[in-house]
Parts: sequence; C-alpha cells; structure tokens
Amino acid sequence: MHPTAPNPPDATVPTDAPDPVPLYGADYKRDPYPLYARLRDRGPVHRVRFPSGVCAWLVTGYDAAQQALTDPRLGKHHSRGNAAWRARASIMPEPQHSQLQVHLLHQDPPRHTAMRRMVTDAFAPQRVEALRPRFQEIADALLDRFAAGGADLVAEFAAHFPFRVLAEVIGLPAEFAARFDRDWGKVVQPVGPTDPGRPAYEARLRGLQQYIADLVVHKRRAARGDLLSRLVLARDAGELTPEELDSMIFQLLVAGQEPVTNQISTALVTLLRHPEHLAALAARPELLPRAVEELLRHDAAFELTTWRFFAEDGELHGTRIPAGDSVIVSLCAANRDPRRFADADALDFDRSPNPHLAFGHGIHFCPGAALARAELQIALGTLVRRLPDLGLAVPEGELTWIPAVLARGVDRLPVTYGPPAAGCPMATARPAPASDTPDAPDAADAAC
Repeated sequence: MHPTAPNPPDATVPTDAPDPVPLYGADYKRDPYPLYARLRDRGPVHRVRFPSGVCAWLVTGYDAAQQALTDPRLGKHHSRGNAAWRARASIMPEPQHSQLQVHLLHQDPPRHTAMRRMVTDAFAPQRVEALRPRFQEIADALLDRFAAGGADLVAEFAAHFPFRVLAEVIGLPAEFAARFDRDWGKVVQPVGPTDPGRPAYEARLRGLQQYIADLVVHKRRAARGDLLSRLVLARDAGELTPEELDSMIFQLLVAGQEPVTNQISTALVTLLRHPEHLAALAARPELLPRAVEELLRHDAAFELTTWRFFAEDGELHGTRIPAGDSVIVSLCAANRDPRRFADADALDFDRSPNPHLAFGHGIHFCPGAALARAELQIALGTLVRRLPDLGLAVPEGELTWIPAVLARGVDRLPVTYGPPAAGCPMATARPAPASDTPDAPDAADAAC
C-alpha cells in the first residue's frame, strides 16, 4: 500500500510548506509514539503523507487536538475536500459507493444533529448497563469453546465478541448477523486505486450493498422497536434519504464492531507487555473501570480521526491551511502529551482524572462510548479471570499490526495459558467515575 513513486505536488500546498512526514510503514504501525513525540516537540500542526500518497495536516498535542475537534471552521462533509484529495483519498469507497458515505462521520450540523438523535438512545448508558448480563453470557460462551493450553485471542474472541454484542444492541437478526460475520466483517480494509486487490474489494462492497438492501427489506416486513427498525421507519417517513439509511447501517455494522475488536487486541498487547499490571487486574477486578480508561489513553485503537476541512483558507495554530486540504487529529499523540498527562508514556491504573481523547471530543464524540467501555471491561475481565498465567505464545516482534490508515490493532494474538477456569457470575464492573470520563455519552455525538 506504499506509493511506488512520489506524487506531483498539490497545487494548494504553500510553497514554503515542509516536506510531508510519511505516516506509514511496519515500524510506524508497530510503535508510532516516538514519531508523535518528535512531532509534538516541533509544534502542533504537521504536513504528513499517507500510503495512498494523499497529504494531510496532522494535529498533535492535547490542547491543539481539543481545539481542532471543536473548531466550527472545520467541517466533515466530503464536498469540502479539494480535487487533489478527492482523486487520491483511498481510505473510503469510491464515488460509485457514495451512498455508503453520508453517515454521521461525514455530516455537519444541522443535518448531523438530526441524524444523531436517531441513534443515541440505543447506546444510552442506562440501556448498556441493563444489557451487561447478556454481554457477559456472550463472552463466557466464547471462552467455553477455548481449547486447553493456547488460542489466538483475535480469531477466537476479539473478532467475534464485539459484533455479537452489537447485534444484540441494534436488533440485527441472527441470520443476518451470521451472514455479515462470515462475509463482510473486514470489508472496509483500505486499498488504493491501483492496488491489485481492488477488484475483489469492489466486489465485496457491492455484496455489502446487497446485504444492506436485504436487511432493509427484512426489517420493513418485521419492524420491531430496535434501532434498525426505527431507522427503516424513519426512511419510510421521509426523515432519512435512502442513501442516508444505507450509510447509517453501514456505519453501525463497521464502526460499531471493528474498533472494539482492535481495542481489545491493543489492550491485551499492552497488558502482556506489563505482566505486573496483568496480575493486578486478575487479582483485583474492581480495577477494571479505571484500567480500561488508562488502556484507552495509553494506546487507542482509533489512532487518527477522519478528515476535516476548512471551507476557506484558514490558520491553525500558526500554520496556514488551504481550503479543501484535509486536517486530521492524532488522538494517540494527544493522549501521550506530557503537558497534559504526568509520566505520559507510563501505564498507570491509578491515573485520575484521566480525560483522554480515545473517543474523540466535541460533537463527533463517539455515541457508543458507554457500550465500548462495557465491552472492554467485560472482555478483559473475563479473559484475565478465566485464562490464568496468560502469556504470548510467540515473540512480540512476530505480531503483525494491521496496516489500516486510521486504526491500531494486531491481526492475530496467539497466547498460552493454564487450565481455563469455568464461567461463573462475576461482579459487574461499574463505569469509571464521572471525573474520569470528560465527555458524557448522553451529551455525545457520532464516532470520531
């Protein structure tokens, strides 16, 4: 996915702009934090290049990130992007699949506000808490299938648990859940316009569009009170366009599952690097809420936000940004900013307050934050409780970090463990104290 030759310079880039910093490669994906530290030391805004060749302006540093994420001049709608960006941005489906790209992540107020109201009730903290026992059953059922001695925690747990939870929350019928889990769970892994895998990628997107069409027909015939049914009824009432309905379902199925899969794997890698913290978590499950917040801060699966654009030429922390150029915020760089977090590179389960930006900030703060927190608490708590003496089965250098542009996670995580413990009722971990969760989900918005 790396460019084979330099791209021609963007006509909109100031002539005195620095050469872009490459934001790709195996070393970068394995550990981006040394690069982020160097960039933070230079200043808050940097020109970077992605694997497709598209260039963007990267925001680092905690204060700069918060300001960018709430800057009313920066919009998300793709119509703001310049021609060079539209021609080369490859982390999203191409124009023929644009009906999948008008969801919340790519909307601005007031349309964004109206669409957001349609989904927030399904992910409200009170509803998530009521469903915790069911989520625990799902986690235990997956662990019950583990063989003695070892497993791949991605293939056998993290790749399935978040999606099965999501299906319960949004009302995805069992037959559709099985079909999606089998055929389209990784459909949005990015490829460039000339990538050899492009035809297969396009075919999978066409298949996913047919899947969504079939799901809409099913929900219209058997509408219930679940989120998917409500969205279909909103479309029939004229509150959503057909493209908005398809796109929102697409976002729910992908953004509601894959980031949590990646965050489980990333958190587990962190814990395996810090066996003393892993042992503390196994011995003291009451640490889970605060531990999850610190694991999110220490290494977030949503590494970078999606694009934002100035409608007119603007200045961001002293850097001139041409209209239509993409502005991206590094959430991971912000979360390791020593000006905001003492001993920022250390893992500290006693860190409080912990106002990390792993779920974004402002109107695009993740509406599923309460659900993600519950999933992480249950997943990690169940794994460390039921798999004693958990350890990596391979040298850490053999782990492969996914090449996704915006996300962090490993594609497999082989581990060893002692005789698995039986499933049993476990005290439900309560949410972290309000002071540790700076953006309350009931005041939140769409995923970063």
